[in-house]
Amino acid sequence: MLKATLRSFLAHKGRLLLSALAVILSVAFVAGSLIFSDTVARTFDRLFASTSADVTVAPAKEFDEQVSSGVTRTVPASLADRIAAVDGVAGTHIDAEVQNITVVDAANKSVGPTSGAPTIATNWYVTKRSPVKLTSGHEPHGPGEALLDKDTADKKHVRIGDSLTVLAQPGSFKVQVVGIATFTTTNPGAALVFLDTPTAQTRLLGKADAASAISVDAARGVSDEVLKQRVAAAVGPSYDLKTAAQQAKSATDQLGGFLDVIKYVMLGFAGVATLVGIFLIVNTFSMLIAQRTRELGLLRALGADRRQVRRSVLLEALLLGLVGSTLGLAAGIGLAAGLMALMSLLGMKLRATEMVIGWGTPVAAYAVGVGVTFVAAYLPARRAARVSPMAALADAEVSGIGRPLRVRAVVGTLLAAAGAAAIAGCAASKKTATASSLLGLGVLLTLIAAVVAGPLLVRPVIRVLGAAFPRLYGPVGRMSQRNALRNPRRTGATASALMVGIALVAGLSVASASMTKSFDQEIDRTLGADFVVQNRSFQPFPQEITAKVRAVKGVDTVVRQRYAPVRLTLPDGRTPRTTASGYDPQLDDVAHLTYASGGSAEALAPGNLAMDRGYARDHHLRLGDSLPVTFSTGARARLKVAALTNMDTSGGFGVEGGVFMGLATVERYLPGGQDAAVFVNAASGTNPEQLRTALEKALDPYPQVQVRNQADYKKLIRDQIAVMLYLVYALLGLAIVIAVLGVVNTLALSVVERTREIGLLRAIGLSRVQLRRMIRLESVVIAVFGALLGLVLGLVWGVGIQQVLALQGLKAFAVPWTTVIAVAVGAAAVGLLAALLPALRASRMNVLTAIAHE
Repeated sequence: MLKATLRSFLAHKGRLLLSALAVILSVAFVAGSLIFSDTVARTFDRLFASTSADVTVAPAKEFDEQVSSGVTRTVPASLADRIAAVDGVAGTHIDAEVQNITVVDAANKSVGPTSGAPTIATNWYVTKRSPVKLTSGHEPHGPGEALLDKDTADKKHVRIGDSLTVLAQPGSFKVQVVGIATFTTTNPGAALVFLDTPTAQTRLLGKADAASAISVDAARGVSDEVLKQRVAAAVGPSYDLKTAAQQAKSATDQLGGFLDVIKYVMLGFAGVATLVGIFLIVNTFSMLIAQRTRELGLLRALGADRRQVRRSVLLEALLLGLVGSTLGLAAGIGLAAGLMALMSLLGMKLRATEMVIGWGTPVAAYAVGVGVTFVAAYLPARRAARVSPMAALADAEVSGIGRPLRVRAVVGTLLAAAGAAAIAGCAASKKTATASSLLGLGVLLTLIAAVVAGPLLVRPVIRVLGAAFPRLYGPVGRMSQRNALRNPRRTGATASALMVGIALVAGLSVASASMTKSFDQEIDRTLGADFVVQNRSFQPFPQEITAKVRAVKGVDTVVRQRYAPVRLTLPDGRTPRTTASGYDPQLDDVAHLTYASGGSAEALAPGNLAMDRGYARDHHLRLGDSLPVTFSTGARARLKVAALTNMDTSGGFGVEGGVFMGLATVERYLPGGQDAAVFVNAASGTNPEQLRTALEKALDPYPQVQVRNQADYKKLIRDQIAVMLYLVYALLGLAIVIAVLGVVNTLALSVVERTREIGLLRAIGLSRVQLRRMIRLESVVIAVFGALLGLVLGLVWGVGIQQVLALQGLKAFAVPWTTVIAVAVGAAAVGLLAALLPALRASRMNVLTAIAHE
């Protein structure tokens, strides 16, 4: 049996390797994501461990800010002298570092990274832990000199002697590049500007006696933990102390969110590849077993029992899984290397020689690859074991192919009903968490129902889809339609591979179209300003920019928005973090808010705040209640709930809870913040387009900000939603690639199965052109059937997703009919593409050899 199994595997290796491509793709994404994330994590672990001081003394944090307020927290620089006197301290260094800056060249072009990494300005001092070393020029001295890192200098074509402008919170200032510093460790992608310490303190922190942190070196023989305890006793509880290990872990945790995004995206691709690949492998093994009915019957007649036959088929699947996993692991290493090269282009220098392949990566790769093929082949293997020894005497199909579909009908109906009930429950739910859980359950159940009941729909749907074939193509069209109807299970499984990807893209396309329409309506309703000045990356910007806006001729009303990270102490005992917004008193001139109680005058008065009515109701807050609020600086206040807004008309002026207050209140408890946005109205008689031109000219030296009107805002939202859609389209593309392989495999095996039939058709006059057309039409109708199932399923999912979005205030519903039509047309093209090779192979068969085929 082992010899027979190995010979069978090698005899069909071409067809099996086509199925193995699905395994290779899924394993490649799993292995690639693990290798890449492990490599980045290990690289940055080494970077942070090698550059962190033995002990770092920083300002105490009440909590980590979810959104930046632009406030730079500091400690007294004199603290370094007190720490230096502590027993076990070998030395101290003042750090004066900020990340909320922009650096521009003489042409007012930013020299910072475009990858989202920060531009960091800090003071220059050299220790054994410095991540850079001076490689040309000299150290900065005085307020007009700076160093720039070599990667940024090369990328932005900056040379020694060039002039740069640093746009910092206290104000902008010019420096001359007097030296270039080269990274000695991994470059995290940031742009680094170095100043001398006094300049960094005054120009970056705004105080000559301030520091962003104090770095402490331990004397020989003193552990970091012991030194931390001694320093803590000397400075008191008002500061945040971390050892080198703790500092490295904190930095790694901040990086973890970025790594998780990449990892989960790639694992999403792996999941789609795995799911679609299961259909392909099931179909392949089912057809191979159907074609080998006589062979299996002969084995049974020679004495092989059912268990041996089943083991034989599963061993073939195991071999396929091993081959696919091995090739997939190799492809995953290549994929990880490609990602590392891509990150290097974006500024994060990762060396392929430092690639990390942990023991978990090959284990996961083989677990996925072998597991998928083994599970997918189990049902066909059981079917093979039921072949009777009498099948060796006749050209019989494997048992079960022609059985009625009653069981599928019952199971599919029950699953579909349960899925529909879950989605209906999602639509009726009033809580986002409950609605999301019901939606997930409904998506899973309806997907399984569509796969189970798919063969039941083959005959009625394909009869309709192929109804025009006989009239258009005569007997060839009729035969193509009947070939697709011949085996509903096979047709349903082939179409299911395409259905998964199209259902995904259809559902999320409905969600994105609904989100876009909702945001458009919300912007039309709430945004009353002629223009909004905002940072391109939505980070706060210096108040110097706001002053420039006020000075532009033709500007009438200017309303500032400032973020304030806060922690609320609610009556129900919860203490959630959120980001409140602070506004100038003229808010009603630039925004149209609808209040359930109170108004802007009450909301923006000193000591007051406003929040969404639903949020207040959920947490047992009433108008007039006093609410304890803790700001990120540690400042505490009791603010009165003076106004309640409606969530669907709050215009996104807050985050969770829609909390906002007067700018005077924010400035009192969070002084020194930067503006997040400036809303501008034109003066009476001023042409808005002329004002826009004047604003853009005035803000030309500040490339980090942009002037937007309502149309720009809508486009910005669409572009952000489009990023999600690009990921969905990529997933669809991957699913289509595997689905094409599935259709090719099905048609190729179908051609082999019908070799004698094709020979007879050719003998009675069917031309090669007609034969190729017959196979192409069969492929097209199967592909369109899969697309139709996917679109219907995706539209149902889209309705459910929109109901969840409605609970967040996004109540508009839209169906992107252009996308729906494009998918249907694309499915027909996919069918044509998949049929090219099988049709060509069939048309080249020798007629006499085909007739004699058994």
